[in-house]
Amino acid sequence: MFISPAYAQAFGDSANTLVQFAPFVLIFVVFYFFVIRPQQQKTRDHRSMLGALRRGDRVVTGGGIIGTVAKVVGDDEVLVDIAEGMRVRVVRSTITTVLAKTEPVAAKSEKDDVQQDDADADKGKGSARRAAGGK
Repeated sequence: MFISPAYAQAFGDSANTLVQFAPFVLIFVVFYFFVIRPQQQKTRDHRSMLGALRRGDRVVTGGGIIGTVAKVVGDDEVLVDIAEGMRVRVVRSTITTVLAKTEPVAAKSEKDDVQQDDADADKGKGSARRAAGGK
């Protein structure tokens, strides 16, 4: 008697549904470009930085300790000199930044050795001339 009958409603237009979901899609797109994507790039850069660690690099650990990489022990560990005669074994992922990178040592070739010997011989001749009083 006091209960009114309930009637099924017809399903709305698909355009109306798209308008309702458009703000959610827009929020997700903005969230992706301002939060997710920059974090992924930062993680990728950090991972590549850790992969390129070499002996002699000056690093800062997560605890704020500044040191020099003495030896790369393995995939997860690095030996870091933090003071004279003080080496600490550090998990590689705790290294936050690399302050100074070392340049890789160039391999010497035979051509470089020959040029170095010629330069040394020229220096010797110049000093002999100067000792004799000539230029």
